[in-house]
Amino acid sequence: MGKHVLLIEDEPNIIEAIRFILTRDGWRVSAHSDGADAMAAIRGARPDVVVLDVMLPGRSGFEVLQELRADPGMAALPVLMLTAKGQDRDREQAARLGATRFMTKPFANTEILDAVRSLALGAA
Repeated sequence: MGKHVLLIEDEPNIIEAIRFILTRDGWRVSAHSDGADAMAAIRGARPDVVVLDVMLPGRSGFEVLQELRADPGMAALPVLMLTAKGQDRDREQAARLGATRFMTKPFANTEILDAVRSLALGAA
C-alpha cells in the first residue's frame, strides 16, 4: 500500500503495537504524542489517515478533531478515534465532531488493520 498513517497517541506500548501491525502491512507510520501541537504534526505529516487517541497530554483528541474538521484543507481527512473508555457519550461526541470511525482499546490487531485499510479506501 505505501500509504502514510499519523498516530497521535501518548502510550508507548500502543504506539509500538500499532506501528508494528501497520508497517508489517506496508504502511509508513509516524507517531506524535502531544495534543497541544497535534495540528502542527498533522499539517507537517500530510498523512492519508490519522489515528487519534482521545486522552492526550496538552489537549484532548476531541479538541484536535474539532479543529481538524474546521480546517477546509483537512476536513475530509479520515480519522480513527481511539479511547480506553468505550462509553456511549464518548462515541456520540466523536461522531458529533466528525470522527470517521471510533474504536475502543484494547483492540485486536486485525481490527485496527481493517479499520485503517477501509479508511484509506474512503469507507467508514
